Amino acid sequence: MAKSIPLAKPIITRAERRAVDRVLRSENLAQGPEVAAFEKDFSNLVEGRECVAVNSGTSALHVALLALGIGPGDEVIVPSFTFAATANSVALAGATPVFVDIDRETFNIDPKEIERAITSRTKAIQVVHLYGLPANMIQVMRLAAQHKLRVIEDAAQAHLASINGKPVGTFGDAAAFSFYPTKNMTSGEGGMIVFAEAENARIAKLLRNQGMEKRYQNEVVGFNLRMTDIHAAIGRQQLRRLSTWTAKRQENAALLSSMITEVTTPHIPAGFSHVFHQYTIRVPRNRDAFSARLNEVGIGNGVYYPTQVHKLPSFSREINLPHTQTATEEVISLPVHPSLSKGDLTRIADEVNKIARSI
Repeated sequence: MAKSIPLAKPIITRAERRAVDRVLRSENLAQGPEVAAFEKDFSNLVEGRECVAVNSGTSALHVALLALGIGPGDEVIVPSFTFAATANSVALAGATPVFVDIDRETFNIDPKEIERAITSRTKAIQVVHLYGLPANMIQVMRLAAQHKLRVIEDAAQAHLASINGKPVGTFGDAAAFSFYPTKNMTSGEGGMIVFAEAENARIAKLLRNQGMEKRYQNEVVGFNLRMTDIHAAIGRQQLRRLSTWTAKRQENAALLSSMITEVTTPHIPAGFSHVFHQYTIRVPRNRDAFSARLNEVGIGNGVYYPTQVHKLPSFSREINLPHTQTATEEVISLPVHPSLSKGDLTRIADEVNKIARSI
């Protein structure tokens, strides 16, 4: 059988290894100059906004909410078709996640459903730029302005995505990016919070470091959510190649969409730049059997996400979100990473078409 094609493949080179060795030789391993440099480097992606590095994407969401003053008694509107961390971060802040439905074509939160869910307790909207496609931030920001709501962008999967040239992470009051190994760039593990206002960034810096900027001068009760210089050094090297890798992902996605004819391929609204953390198709019949057949022929694939977050035991809400339900039953993500060859892409498309015709 032909070699297997993995769904995701982190790219680690000598540059990352040299950067880690440099930090190890410096003996400055905790949050230090590499973290500060990484924050400065990353700010170039988000129109110079304030950036605060932390130890994970989930921590980035959690601290962003706390820095914006969101807590007990507040409601935060979120999608249910996402990774659990989106809603977990709201609950960890002491607020209540309010789950709403998605747009059927984009898989992103539906602004019409957001508007219906706003109450006197609503404090914020937390959108997700799912799979690397921006949510409809133009409509979201219009709603937020009308109702005086905070907006947090969960951009964990969307580094360099944009709408009409404006990058994600620059629309709302705060945004959170992830550098988990399978993301479009990695630091091994880590996250970055992006803020519109410097004072919120200062609060986040306190919260990530035991409540202090200066040693032993604790201003608030905080956490230990620091990023290490080792992780920051890896992230800085990855950042240098992010633009090239993103262009390759987009090229790979375009080729797949031109060859896959038997199932529904990703939808990209006009003016939106999709960075394809995942290339996600819809399989309306026998999705799980379809996935198993792909595995049998060596095509890596994944189902993101098989359970609506509001139905997880951790939340267990009795609400009906029809488009979210359909998505959980139909989606499959295919390989789209930069390491794929044209032959790999042709093979993926051929197998998808063949299985779709036979199942």
